[in-house]
Amino acid sequence: MSTPGTSPSPTSPSDTGPSDTTVSGTTVSGSSLSDTGRSLRLERVTPANVDAALALRVHPHQERNVSPVVRSLAEAYAFGEKAWPRLVFDGDELVGFLMAFLDIPWDEKKDPADRRSGLWRLNITADGQGKGYGRFAVDAVREELRRHGEQRLYVTWEPGEDGPGEFYRRLGFRTTGEVSGGQTVGVLDIG
Repeated sequence: MSTPGTSPSPTSPSDTGPSDTTVSGTTVSGSSLSDTGRSLRLERVTPANVDAALALRVHPHQERNVSPVVRSLAEAYAFGEKAWPRLVFDGDELVGFLMAFLDIPWDEKKDPADRRSGLWRLNITADGQGKGYGRFAVDAVREELRRHGEQRLYVTWEPGEDGPGEFYRRLGFRTTGEVSGGQTVGVLDIG
């Protein structure tokens, strides 16, 4: 996914601080979510896990659809508290990376008051496809946005046969008719 909107303006380069998110009634972000014997959780990117995060690879046919984690972490640094990067673990295994964007100007030239929040990046490992990790990640972002008082969750995706459009539609996203950076814009009501 590209940078959300066309001209976001970052604020201070700090993390949003501790932030537990509830998914399906269980706290994530350092805690566990048991799902049919699995222990799914989100963790912040730290010095202890950054190398594993940088080594995360999606399936080769998906590489054109999503930027690598290294780019996401650079953008997270640049956007500061407007970015919410997290690693997805199943037990001790790193299975994905997500990054949300929080309250950014969407298209300042068109409408300076249009501020949005949503899912900026979702990278699930090649071996982790089809195991519910993507759904878990979207649910975690949904709960984080609710915690911030948001009513909608936006996402952009590469259109086409190998793109993730069908995945997002199955989760309830609908297209807005907008295009951002050549990508389809979708929205999910979460309020």
